[in-house]
Amino acid sequence: MARTPSNMLPLGTKAPGFDLPDTVSGTNRSLSDIRGEKATVVMFICNHCPFVKHINQEISRLASDYTSKGVGFAAISSNDVENYPDDAPGLMAENARKQGFSFPYLYDESQDIAKAYDAACTPDFYVFDDKLQLAYRGQLDDSRPENGIPVTGKDIRTALEAVLHGQQVPEMQKPSIGCNIKWKK
Repeated sequence: MARTPSNMLPLGTKAPGFDLPDTVSGTNRSLSDIRGEKATVVMFICNHCPFVKHINQEISRLASDYTSKGVGFAAISSNDVENYPDDAPGLMAENARKQGFSFPYLYDESQDIAKAYDAACTPDFYVFDDKLQLAYRGQLDDSRPENGIPVTGKDIRTALEAVLHGQQVPEMQKPSIGCNIKWKK
């Protein structure tokens, strides 16, 4: 497995807008559509990456635990589906249903949104506050496939709790590690 770290977009960055097709509903969803009243989580994932497969249940739990608290969620796949057909939109929708995703699973065919977020890997996580300013970017937690550490979502949950309670998220944040985004040639 390739191990690519997050690029770590600067804290305070305004969330880049998007308007992308949701593979489950078939409708386009924008940042303003998915924006939460108190916080917004944007994650770059895909179907085939073992690092993402390892945490799918936790990201479903995370959305389930925080949506009612005013947090909006969206997942985006930006992979080149010509060379990685497991990440095609039809299979994304199938995977979203299988995993019980309660949030839109968006397809970034042009890869422009991944570039706007400076996303590097799957998974890659971004937590924005109520003003859509970046408060956290990096890993879900310390768990990785085969390292024996339980998947808890500790890092994202800590960041969300701080944002929800008007506290500063610690600036010491660990990059996510995962498969590189499959860029088009």
